Amino acid sequence: MGFNSYNEKNLFMKKNSKIYVAGHRGLVGSAILKNLKEKGYNNFITRTHKELDLTETAAVAAFFEQEKPDYVILAAAKVGGIVANNVYRADFIYDNLMIQNNVIHQSYLNKVKKLLFLGSTCIYPKYCPQPMKEDSLLTGTLEYTNEPYAIAKIAGIKMCESYNLQYGTNFISVMPTNLYGPNDNFDLEKSHVLPALVRKMHLGKALEEGDWNAIRRDLERLPIEGVNGSSAEDEIYQVLDKYGIQRKEDGVHLEIWGTGEPMREFLWSEDMADACVFLMENRQFADCYIKSNKEIRNTHINIGTGVDISIKALAEVIKNKVGFKGVFFFNTTKPDGTTKKLTDPSKLHGLGWKHTVDLEEGVESLYRWYSN
Repeated sequence: MGFNSYNEKNLFMKKNSKIYVAGHRGLVGSAILKNLKEKGYNNFITRTHKELDLTETAAVAAFFEQEKPDYVILAAAKVGGIVANNVYRADFIYDNLMIQNNVIHQSYLNKVKKLLFLGSTCIYPKYCPQPMKEDSLLTGTLEYTNEPYAIAKIAGIKMCESYNLQYGTNFISVMPTNLYGPNDNFDLEKSHVLPALVRKMHLGKALEEGDWNAIRRDLERLPIEGVNGSSAEDEIYQVLDKYGIQRKEDGVHLEIWGTGEPMREFLWSEDMADACVFLMENRQFADCYIKSNKEIRNTHINIGTGVDISIKALAEVIKNKVGFKGVFFFNTTKPDGTTKKLTDPSKLHGLGWKHTVDLEEGVESLYRWYSN
């Protein structure tokens, strides 16, 4: 097989095409699976982590040999916020490389018609020109705290690109900006900033209202360091205090890491899913680069809004939607991360898709989902 040798008749998904969604229970995968179902697709392959460990090469090979999917959406990954990325550096690079290598290679060997690989905008240099264009990849030093994860995702892009060029596969890479939505991770140690703030303010609001039923329900569903809904009040106060939800004489104080000044872009996960399905239905690898370029590189596609907000302003939006009345405390001894991270989504816009959900609407929907 050679470059662009994939069969033109096989480019477009049918409603009964066999679609494997890897990572179908996570924030990204669940949103994509939901979108596909809403569009009438009906032949899905899914496996939980317990059913199939994607880091195990032999197990993945056997799975592909047995199931023979037509299309693959690779949304499975080891993900986390700034703390988890920095602490579990070896886990983040090893697990993600193994997942990608196994799924992408087996997709090639088993003649998958199209694969969508999902990465992250952390692939771009720490001091990347803003907004970040696809051709900024590999032009500077990465942000240190998430460097292992970013390197794994860059390897995934290059793997898809290289298999396309050498073997004629039809593998597309997309790099969503910061996502939030249903099935997000609300673990206060490992979650990203937006869901963490939603949960902290939910608990802070319950604390200031003395609503112990709400606090216990939350901890029963998602214990913090073993403290659950049945724990003593003193234990609950201690763990909330540790995670920056503190009851003081003048009200509840809520700690936010850093200065609050960094700018971040956020995309509703169901918008991201719609972009992914749009690309799977309508675009091919050959649409992802400029034909006149002698060197084919930077074929990945940013998925974002092109609009950012400071962490401080984000906190105010969430505070308003949750109904928290307390005080913010910005802990400037903690890292800020990159000062500004804004995608340039013009490539995606040129391919025919643009987001529809703004931040205020998305935060309101997320809090409604979380509190229910």
